[in-house]
Amino acid sequence: MMRRYVSFDSPYRVSAGEEPAPEPGHDQVLVKTSVSAISSGTELLFYRGLVPTDMAVDANIDSLGGPMRYPLRYGYAAAGQVIAAGAGVDPAWNGARVFSFQPHQSHFVARTDELIRLPDKVRPEHAVFLPNLETAVNFVMDGQPTIGENVVILGQGVVGLLTTALLSRMPLACLAAVDYFPLRRRLSTLLGAQRAIDPGAGSPSAAIAALIEEASGADLVYELTGNPAALNLAIEAAGFGSRIVIGSWYGQKRADVDLGGLFHRNRIQIISSQVSTIDPRWSGRWDKARRMRTVLRLLESIPVDALITHRFQVDQAAKAYALLDQHPEQALQVLITYD
Repeated sequence: MMRRYVSFDSPYRVSAGEEPAPEPGHDQVLVKTSVSAISSGTELLFYRGLVPTDMAVDANIDSLGGPMRYPLRYGYAAAGQVIAAGAGVDPAWNGARVFSFQPHQSHFVARTDELIRLPDKVRPEHAVFLPNLETAVNFVMDGQPTIGENVVILGQGVVGLLTTALLSRMPLACLAAVDYFPLRRRLSTLLGAQRAIDPGAGSPSAAIAALIEEASGADLVYELTGNPAALNLAIEAAGFGSRIVIGSWYGQKRADVDLGGLFHRNRIQIISSQVSTIDPRWSGRWDKARRMRTVLRLLESIPVDALITHRFQVDQAAKAYALLDQHPEQALQVLITYD
């Protein structure tokens, strides 16, 4: 049996390779992948060569713990079925439908504690949204929106849209989304934003102010564009004593940030949000397992099918990344399949 996989060979070069599939060890299972999801924000940093080289690929995921150097295998959203198990594994795992934080590959071995067993209602194509939805849950917990607040989300990629979907369930005074692309703005209103603003049409800060009661600025702003230049718009949109949650990972990208005017006088708080850990204020009662149980329940009620725009066979992975890189206005969630 052969395994097919995606390789990041060098910046802007992706290929599909093939090798013998691994055998499960004593305490491992072998999973046949049905589908994996490309995380366009993080993975495009690897694709474009913008990831710092003095760090592990991902120190918090066992399958991605190696050093950052090309060629490398990456990805962290795979769903499939257990097809073989080692002698030390409970036979009940045979045939189980599972999710795991694994690179793009048709087969992988893992311990059972690295797997999430999927409920009957969750299809594999939905399960691959788990990492991004967990990230959105983390953003909401870190931002701590409260009743009657005015909230603005900059960036409506997959993570931004899932954050919009979660925040729309709360009794906010206003929920506004900002994005350049019509497809994303349309989906943001579908998922519950009261208004989707095009930052290329006039002043986005003025449009945000017009939505908010008394034009006093947003109480909470999420910066989820992946573009550090958007931080200045976040500062313009934020009101006195407000919070800005930065969920983007910028990699090696840098930008000038205006901290001398509104930021200084408005006592704005900037919050770094990263899903690998849980904020100490929650960690006494929350761990990753509880957060993932919450995500699985939420996944059953969010229409994630609307976010899937493209599917590519693993052999066509290079086309998938080129599409996301060159035509972000056309693509949202791109899936890799393994027939």
